[in-house]
Amino acid sequence: MILVLWDIDRTLLYVGETDRLVYREVFRALVGRSATALPARGTGVTMPLAVRELLSANDVPASSIDHLAGQMVDRLPGELRRHQEALLRDGSLMPGAVEALKAVHADPQLVPTIVTGNLKESAEIKLSAFGLAGFVDMAVGGYASDDSHRPALVRIAQDKAETTYGHLFTRENTVIIGDSLQDVRTGQEGGARVIAVTSGTTSAQALTEAGADHIIEDLTDPVQVLSLIHDRP
Repeated sequence: MILVLWDIDRTLLYVGETDRLVYREVFRALVGRSATALPARGTGVTMPLAVRELLSANDVPASSIDHLAGQMVDRLPGELRRHQEALLRDGSLMPGAVEALKAVHADPQLVPTIVTGNLKESAEIKLSAFGLAGFVDMAVGGYASDDSHRPALVRIAQDKAETTYGHLFTRENTVIIGDSLQDVRTGQEGGARVIAVTSGTTSAQALTEAGADHIIEDLTDPVQVLSLIHDRP
């Protein structure tokens, strides 16, 4: 069996400005003023770390960051759920996402799940909104709510999947599909091969130089995706 760890944002779907809207509104509610600097786009940094960067970049006193960061993280999923209409209006599926997910889900040798910088509840909201949740076993995924250090999420997902499926998952039979340098780093440090998709903000050259095992332009060829997962380039 092979554990397939899908990234979400800019790999399977794009949420437009909704994530940034949620950050702005939660910041304003807790800090009492508007944020002038927002997290960078498409970096793949986990939400808890992005929140701390947001607070620091907007001159929140260091003594208040720990407390406010915890409050912000707690509020993010609920605020995202409140903006589901904007999520669907401004967001979109990435090219080939549904076909690729269906192909992986239908392969009996593969266990598809999620490894993402999103909190679990936020991941569920996004995938469910776009009709993708049924193509992955979300219960065995790795989320920012499990650990803010993204490479640690690979082992977390491997352990969950081993418990559920009774099969040992290691670097040799674990694959990440993602678009960012964080996805590549997560695979290298966490223990997974990486299929990098140039659908995000990172170039093919940068993904290659970072150490991605394979580079593809998009997910529109499910046969290619399956071949690379099975390491048959």
